[in-house]
Amino acid sequence: MPLRVQILMYDGVEEQDFIGPRDVFGHAVQAGGQVETTLVRPSAPGEVTCFFGTKVTVTAAWEPTDTDLLIVPGGGDQLINDPDVLRNLVRAQDAGVVVAGVCTGVMVLSAAGLTKGRPCTTHHLAKADLAAQGGRVIDARVVDDGNLVTAGGVTSGIDLALWLITRECGASVAIGVESIMEYEQRGTVWRST
Repeated sequence: MPLRVQILMYDGVEEQDFIGPRDVFGHAVQAGGQVETTLVRPSAPGEVTCFFGTKVTVTAAWEPTDTDLLIVPGGGDQLINDPDVLRNLVRAQDAGVVVAGVCTGVMVLSAAGLTKGRPCTTHHLAKADLAAQGGRVIDARVVDDGNLVTAGGVTSGIDLALWLITRECGASVAIGVESIMEYEQRGTVWRST
C-alpha cells in the first residue's frame, strides 16, 4: 500500500517550503518508492497565491484523516488564526496521521497545541516563540518525535521529506532520490526513539 502524503496549501504559503518536499516525494516514486502525494486546501479546491506571488491550482480539499502523512509548510499566519484548521490538525494526529511542519508551518502546529512539551524545531527566527508556546526546542535541522516531525527554515523541508522517505520507504529509496535530485541530506536528524 502506498504512503499517502498530503501537503496543506493556503494563500501565503512559502514556495520552497512546499515544493521541496513535493519534489522529494515525487522523485521517491521514480526511485522505487510507493508514494501518492496530493496538494490540498483547507476548505475546497481552488487557486492559492504563494508568498512570492506564484499561483498554484489545488485540485483537492483537505480531508484530515484520509492520509498517512500531512506536511504543513510555512509562510502566512492565516492558518494560525483558523480554528477549523487547528481542530483538524488535532483530529488528524488523533487518527494516526503523522503531522510534519516545515519552517513557520511548525508555528501552526504549535497554535493547535501539537508541539506543547514535545521536542520540535522551526525557522531560527521563530524558535524563541516556539519555546514560549511550550515547545521543547531542539537545535537540529529535522526533529522526529514519532507522530510529530518538524524542520527548520525553508530548504530544511527537503531534508524533512528525505528523512520521512528513509523512515517510511527505506534508505535505498532515499538514496535514489538524493541521486536524482543531486542533493544530499544536511545535518543529523534528532530522534526521540
